[in-house]
Amino acid sequence: MVLIIALATLLLGVVTLLPFSRHPHWLIRGADFPRLQFALMAIALLLAQLMFLDSSATGTRLLMGVTALCLGYQLWWILPYTPLWPQEVQTARNRCAERQLSILTSNVLTPNRNAAALLALVNQHQPDVLVTLESDQWWQEQLAELESVMPYTIQCPLDNLYGMHVYSRLPLADTEIAFLVEDDVPSMHARLSLRSGDSVRMHFLHPAPPSPTENPESTERDAELVMVARSIANSDQPVILTGDLNDVAWSPTTRLFRKISGLLDPRIGRGMFNTFNAKYPFLRWPLDHLFHSEHFTVESIQRLPPIGSDHFALLTCLLYTPVAGLKQSGLSANSEDRSWAQSIVDDQSVSKADVPEPGE
Repeated sequence: MVLIIALATLLLGVVTLLPFSRHPHWLIRGADFPRLQFALMAIALLLAQLMFLDSSATGTRLLMGVTALCLGYQLWWILPYTPLWPQEVQTARNRCAERQLSILTSNVLTPNRNAAALLALVNQHQPDVLVTLESDQWWQEQLAELESVMPYTIQCPLDNLYGMHVYSRLPLADTEIAFLVEDDVPSMHARLSLRSGDSVRMHFLHPAPPSPTENPESTERDAELVMVARSIANSDQPVILTGDLNDVAWSPTTRLFRKISGLLDPRIGRGMFNTFNAKYPFLRWPLDHLFHSEHFTVESIQRLPPIGSDHFALLTCLLYTPVAGLKQSGLSANSEDRSWAQSIVDDQSVSKADVPEPGE
């Protein structure tokens, strides 16, 4: 038992230390994802050390010290995504229907054929905008009935797991499909008009993940996030970005995106809203995101019931309140952050100039 506990503590220490490296290999970047699971592992280890080891022994104290440090470090990353943390985005007050905007983001999983479940969610919640990821031609045909009530669309059906569709009740203009980093991985960009007449700059992303079956490194994903962030940083417009970013909310690279772009995360202080993996309850983390500029406050965020995909859909309801938003602030970039961001885009030879800027 002593050996097992010691080896488990060593393993916990290794997976906790791995993300300190900025190396983009999928194995290192993958250690950013299960921080909640690592924290639970640390708690279980502490209990085992107390129950089965001699607490007066120097070796036991060393193991418990390492475990406690690992637990504290993992909690530092995930606690902001709990109600224990101050909310980054204010709760909307004095609601005005003309300034409301609801967005349903759903990675449908291309082989999934339960389109009826997604259509039922759309009919139930009546979102202003539906964003689908991994949607191919079959999904486009199944969702075609939505065009009678959501006539503004952007469609890019692909069978490589990176197809995307946008359906909107509200007018879309300056729409553009762009392949920012990889030739077969699209992004979508548009200017949306609220019922009040105010315009919102919209970005829809789904970069490829670092994994042994996709990109062995995270450089492509990171470059797409950084170049879009740098483009957004120059805008005074209301901005919303949503999609499956194939990165968790608490990773260093997502934090870098937030620092560079200046966008806010409405989940801070509200919850994790773990959208992946829908099929394995003990292996879940927040992979689908919505970030917005300070022009908005939040009415609600919901993780919706499963639709047969490996992702849950995310429904976010915002209120355009630019005056109230002046009291909100997120993360700020320092010189080290800007230098890191520059090295990421240089590695892929991309630029913020390649990012469509609808409405600018």
